[in-house]
Amino acid sequence: MRAFPKGLTLAALALALGVPGVHAADDIVFGETSLTTGVFAFAGVEFHEGFTDYINLTNENGGIKGRKIKQVFEDCGYKVDCSVATFKKIHAEYKPILYSGDSTGFMKAVNPELVAAGNTIVSGVSFATEITDAAVYSRSFIEGPHYVDQMKILLVHAANEKPGAKVAFVHSDTGFGRDPIEAATAMTKELGLDLVETITTKPGSVDVSTEVSKLRRKAPDYVLFHGYVLSPINEFMQQMRDLGMKTTFMGTFWATNDLMIQKVGELADGYLGVNHLNFFNEGGDYGPNWIAMRDYNKRVHGKTSRASFYVMGWFQGMLWAEAVGRVLADGKELTADNLLAAIHAIENWDTGGIASIPVTVRNNSIPLARVFRLNAKAGKYEPVSETIEMK
Repeated sequence: MRAFPKGLTLAALALALGVPGVHAADDIVFGETSLTTGVFAFAGVEFHEGFTDYINLTNENGGIKGRKIKQVFEDCGYKVDCSVATFKKIHAEYKPILYSGDSTGFMKAVNPELVAAGNTIVSGVSFATEITDAAVYSRSFIEGPHYVDQMKILLVHAANEKPGAKVAFVHSDTGFGRDPIEAATAMTKELGLDLVETITTKPGSVDVSTEVSKLRRKAPDYVLFHGYVLSPINEFMQQMRDLGMKTTFMGTFWATNDLMIQKVGELADGYLGVNHLNFFNEGGDYGPNWIAMRDYNKRVHGKTSRASFYVMGWFQGMLWAEAVGRVLADGKELTADNLLAAIHAIENWDTGGIASIPVTVRNNSIPLARVFRLNAKAGKYEPVSETIEMK
């Protein structure tokens, strides 16, 4: 039987044991629908652990302005109905001031109720462009550049690297995949690039031989992938390299990950990806918070390597804590309006090495990132551009 100190309150005991429904009155509640099972579990587990680890380290160091964070979460395996039901349950029981959603579908589905309730802010894994419309999504924001900005940042880099280059788009037949294509198509004209082909496929491993034949005939200098995490990008790479094509491959945030190194290897050498964060496995010294993140992993998990999705989860916790800290430092009440005002006021924020750029929030998003090139021999991504900002 465990022994507890005398005088320990019921609320404090419940917090220590993780008893549902009870927490200290001054705790700051962070809610989450996690992605630790289901089709995206390989990414969701890392994201959730990064988020959780940041919260635990913050609580070890006294919390936010002396107030501890209470984390409440349940897994839904990327199922929107479950995610919405879980949000309603956690919201009713804990009243979280900030809540992490597990998909664009969830953020769209929950938005009417979220706006009506008015007292919780939602962000999470989605970079959907429409969520930057603050008139509609007045209680939501996204923690990086939205999908249109991600595509545009890569296109700006391509235009700088090879003016007038031939470009092809390959995207998934999903809302995620279709999101930026129209705007990115217009951007190619503005940048003087030649868009020679746009291809749509199902996500996951599929037969892409017909699509590769189209690309072979058009011989693009760059193929930009969007709407995937890995497959069928690796299938395209393999078949195009087998045909002797010298195309440079590019991808947006979710496809700029360690799976590209682990599963594709030499075929992915030179791959260009967009990221507003630094990669855990790059090595070096990016700043005190980056070192703290790595030290925490070595001390608690015995790990010296983590996926890029882990850093995204850590950054979410850090961004939320920054907003909460600013509100408390100003002596204001922790309301959704005050938190959103604090988030939108973030300008050139130095994250101590977690982000690859000074963080500035505009229009419910962070419209800045850098372009990284995959060095297959070294097994890491290396920055090849300065900060690129979309306005």
